[in-house]
Amino acid sequence: MFDIQPQNAQTYRQQTRRSTVIIALIFVALAMVLSTAAVAVFGEPGGDNLRFNVGGVFVAVLLMAALMRGTFWHQPWMAAAVYGWQLKRSLMSVTNVMHQVTAAVALDDPTAMKLLRFYHLGLTQMHDLDGNSSDHGQLWREMEQHKERMEALGLDTQQTRLDPRWLEALKQTPK
Repeated sequence: MFDIQPQNAQTYRQQTRRSTVIIALIFVALAMVLSTAAVAVFGEPGGDNLRFNVGGVFVAVLLMAALMRGTFWHQPWMAAAVYGWQLKRSLMSVTNVMHQVTAAVALDDPTAMKLLRFYHLGLTQMHDLDGNSSDHGQLWREMEQHKERMEALGLDTQQTRLDPRWLEALKQTPK
């Protein structure tokens, strides 16, 4: 279950830049330390130690992946980046079945109508957070038409929550 939360785009970008810099600095420090340690332990003075340097960087990548999921993911300074990742992941889950969504929307399927509305609201927020306004014109027209159609059918247009059951129900419909 994912909920679209109100976000200030400028604050979001500032916080994600900050977390990116922190992660990058930690990775660089880990890669340097592990590469240096690998060369010191396994290398040959004056020899070709490239494989040990690469090995240190590879171990740093693995360690960073573990740190990201195990430790950093839950830190307050990562909240904006985690939210952005979850938003994009949720939108992708709808995008993956968009052909089924649009076909079901054409048949006035309430679940598909809600999914498309969530998608429109999420995409609008993602564009706002990322500072991407290039697609707003076309998207806005589609959103308004879809919203009017939902209102005519008596459906709630405030679809800020993605329910995974909606996706499953749509996947079960014949293609």
